[in-house]
Amino acid sequence: MFKKLLGLIFGSSNSSSSCSCGCGSTDGSIRELKGFVEYVVKALVDYPDEVVIETAETDEGAAIKIRCRKEDIGKIVGKRGKIIMSIRSLVSGAAGRQHKRVSVDVLD
Repeated sequence: MFKKLLGLIFGSSNSSSSCSCGCGSTDGSIRELKGFVEYVVKALVDYPDEVVIETAETDEGAAIKIRCRKEDIGKIVGKRGKIIMSIRSLVSGAAGRQHKRVSVDVLD
């Protein structure tokens, strides 16, 4: 998973995020980014079984939405929002390499 994410961020030529027809489809990269967010968030929280990660298409691009217990929101956000900003930065950088906008939101 980390090799795929690093490939998305740094532009590995063997990344399988776009289809072989050259049309630039990024559905695979969104799924990989969702998997990355899920992996990180579940490692941070006390109740990983109750974490739900959803994706939705928006006008600006795509959105990855995180739902969890209220007690775990602080662990995802971090002190002064540093953890969620780091997750957003990694996801945004990887999506930018695919010319796509992806936002990460924590829902109540």
